[in-house]
Amino acid sequence: MLTTLLKGKLHMAAVTQAELWYDGSCAIDADLIKLAGLREFEQIDILNVNNGERFTTYVIVAEAGSGTISMNGAAARKVQVGDRVIIVSYGQFDEQEASEYQPKLVYLDENNRVERTTNTIPVQLA
Repeated sequence: MLTTLLKGKLHMAAVTQAELWYDGSCAIDADLIKLAGLREFEQIDILNVNNGERFTTYVIVAEAGSGTISMNGAAARKVQVGDRVIIVSYGQFDEQEASEYQPKLVYLDENNRVERTTNTIPVQLA
């Protein structure tokens, strides 16, 4: 049996562009792709913190060091420039892989600069 787990996350990324007439996808700074363990053309979910939209698209590469987070094509209708989004990818793991796997979590500031990276989320207190 396989279990689906969080593989990588860009937390609170700021949308820098929304290009309706560009190939549908999400362009992400190449450095951020690498840090979060993402791949070009990988399926991702976008969770828009500003408006609650949740949608699926795929990764395309933007210039390294640019801080670009661009929603393209139909995805451009789901965001406004400046919205904060959580970009997540998932992987399927067998029991052995799942017991050893560590996700790549990248926390960003409002300019898409890395604040910190980790592989755990603290226990939520009551």
